[in-house]
Amino acid sequence: MILSATLSKPSGSLEKALGRDYIKIKINFQNSKEGGSYFLEMFTKTQVFHEHLKESEIDDYLERNIGTNFKSCVIKTTEKEITCLTNKKGKTTRLEKPLNIKAGADIGAVAGINTSASKNYILSEGNPVPFLVFLGIMTDDGKVISKRYDKFRQINRFLEFIDDIIPQILKLKKENGEDEKIKIIDFGCGKSYLTFAVHYYLTQIKKLPCQIEGLDIKKDVIDYCNDITKKLNLKNLHFSCGHIEDYDLSKEKENTPDLIITLHACDTATDYALKYAVEKNTKAILSVPCCQHQINTELSKKGTNKDTVLEPLLKWGLIREKFSSLLTDALRGQWLEKSGYTVQMLEFIDEEHTPKNILIRAVRKAVKAGKDNQSADGNKPEIISYLGITPEIWKKD
Repeated sequence: MILSATLSKPSGSLEKALGRDYIKIKINFQNSKEGGSYFLEMFTKTQVFHEHLKESEIDDYLERNIGTNFKSCVIKTTEKEITCLTNKKGKTTRLEKPLNIKAGADIGAVAGINTSASKNYILSEGNPVPFLVFLGIMTDDGKVISKRYDKFRQINRFLEFIDDIIPQILKLKKENGEDEKIKIIDFGCGKSYLTFAVHYYLTQIKKLPCQIEGLDIKKDVIDYCNDITKKLNLKNLHFSCGHIEDYDLSKEKENTPDLIITLHACDTATDYALKYAVEKNTKAILSVPCCQHQINTELSKKGTNKDTVLEPLLKWGLIREKFSSLLTDALRGQWLEKSGYTVQMLEFIDEEHTPKNILIRAVRKAVKAGKDNQSADGNKPEIISYLGITPEIWKKD
């Protein structure tokens, strides 16, 4: 049985053969209630695409690609590791070596693959959830459609964070003498899988009153989400069209959000959302950043400074990009801490499903009567001036 495979070293352009110029394809076996399948993570130079194959399709898929589209393939089975190498003349050499697995060992763990059965999710398979059925993730009888398992896992993973943070929000509301109604804004909601999920979780599972608004710049998407809301007769859920940096909710106290969500808000859109949350004294923030270009662009324009101790991190474009991404989120976290929040950096979902897997979790510290949250102004980390950068999150409005 094949546990994993990695195809690399493409033999020229693959756009005609596979639809895109992939530079690498990683394949992992995974279990589900519907049986075994294979999860494909397909990399181009700038993007990652996902696909699923049935267990019966994997042999044919590898046969079609080894030696024709890719010159290198490493396969791990339950018994051995197989390496297939193709030379310039098109001849493929197959090398095999046994896996040294001790008796009683978990084969999947030895091979680095998670082959365990599906975990217990907040939204469980087998129980039809109206919005999941409507959005094509579940069938009418509650089975998760195989090609949508990644989205199903992502939704449940996010609900785990919601489940963990709601008690803290309710505690802060009680301390402030507020009612239980939880007010939420989802910035950059897109097709709103998570927005619908949070609404379902609060109203149907936790039986808590809520008011949720989703915001996105695409009018057709917003119209689509409002149409679903109407067809499913969902109360206190609304979607609006607009930019995060221009958004302005009523300043009346009763309309102040308790929780702000951002999932993959691109580049500085995440910063605008975080700033808005702090300005409104939002009790909690769950943010999964995306496309952190700003600092990388600034560093790229400056060029490599041979005198700086960080020169090895700035010399190569790919390394600089990853460094800039991590630095961006680290500075966001520090800004939130200095703005009066307790901050955690957590793994959103396994990297095998998405490379954008950092979640910033921030909860406002209890504020004593007569005192406001502290301001981050004037407390910039030294690395900002050291690198000569101006991160959006640390800019004064």
